[in-house]
Amino acid sequence: MAIKQFIRLTTLFLSATLFFAFLPAQARQPHINVIQIKDSINPGVEEFVQYAIRLSESDKAQFLVILLDTPGGLMTSMRAICESILNAQIPIVVYVYPRGARAASAGVFITEAADIAAMAPGTNIGAAHPVSGAGRRLPSIMNEKIMNDALAFARSIAAERGRNAQWFQDAVRKSVSASAQEAFKLNVIDLVADNLPSLIKKLDGRHLQREGRTVVLKTAGAELRTISPPLQDRLLQIIGNPDIAYVLLMIGLAGLYFELSNPGVILPGTIGGISLILALYAFQTLPVDYAGFLIILLGLVFFILELKLFSHGVLSLAGLMCLVLGSLMLFRNPADRVGLSVLVPTSAAVSLFFACAARLAFKARMSRPKSGQEALLGMIGKVTREIDPEGQVFVNGELWNAQAEERIEKGERVEVLEVHNLKLKVKRIDGR
Repeated sequence: MAIKQFIRLTTLFLSATLFFAFLPAQARQPHINVIQIKDSINPGVEEFVQYAIRLSESDKAQFLVILLDTPGGLMTSMRAICESILNAQIPIVVYVYPRGARAASAGVFITEAADIAAMAPGTNIGAAHPVSGAGRRLPSIMNEKIMNDALAFARSIAAERGRNAQWFQDAVRKSVSASAQEAFKLNVIDLVADNLPSLIKKLDGRHLQREGRTVVLKTAGAELRTISPPLQDRLLQIIGNPDIAYVLLMIGLAGLYFELSNPGVILPGTIGGISLILALYAFQTLPVDYAGFLIILLGLVFFILELKLFSHGVLSLAGLMCLVLGSLMLFRNPADRVGLSVLVPTSAAVSLFFACAARLAFKARMSRPKSGQEALLGMIGKVTREIDPEGQVFVNGELWNAQAEERIEKGERVEVLEVHNLKLKVKRIDGR
């Protein structure tokens, strides 16, 4: 009886498990995932988009909507985002939104790569000419190489999505821009929608060609689910900008240098350590040239040696040169390099800090001790008990046993020559 009861209960449990397992799949409400990008295109944004695509694929979303408002950003991150969009298993919709938003520079390529590109009225797209991190045009030869690469990429994506390749080439070569209505007329985007609900409504029943098959979007009654970036992606979005990562690196090196030159201060070393870790975390996703990074570290070594070997500024000058040269080499892609408006004042401020810290450390090393037995050397005292050859002297507010090579009477003034085993060696100074 007990065995039959056990079998009956087990059967009921398995039946209930199977029923509830298949019920949600049959009654699952269709949903659409939505993310918002309102930032420059950097490694943090790249990680977030890739995370949202993976999540949308795994939870069987109808498609993913990217609300885009960006001034541009890193070419490396832009390419990675475009690659993820082009290879996504679900449709990706890029919607330049809200009114007043823009898809500039790197944002042009991301919009172009989407299965469906949409814009809100009052938005604009364009100005995709490659520039350096400081916003300036690149040197002619390097500019030509990057320009041709960007043009080929734009043509490739336009052909894949069936959009106006000539306009995208003009956006890259001539930095042309277009409003939402102009972009729609020029076949740069697929539709204009006033807001997100209007966009979702217009997408209902739309046919897409994906990998040789037709996909029909069904948005009626679909639930909108907003995906927020994970904590690590939010952190990376903040520090993923090359300028910010570079400043964090300099703060980290300065803090550690100050701690090494003044042991026990703690706070600068703590701040420096945290900043350095954050910088290294950002560097793992940035196109870092580690030769430049090593040159910066070599500059730090020169500044540290200045503390030990007073070189009349030669080592400090070598450290400054390494700091500037390494900063210029820090990022491989010229378009992603630190802007001079950030590099110059940061390098100058950190170098000045290093030089001042080295000078203070040298002065402290060369100055007389102010405490302990060594501080007594050279002090003047008064004999309180005749020295012949030993006696007592009053120095620095204290009585000390003393000895001398000559007889010194009580009341005479003496100078401390040595301190050994709590005994002073002195000499008479009266009559000089």
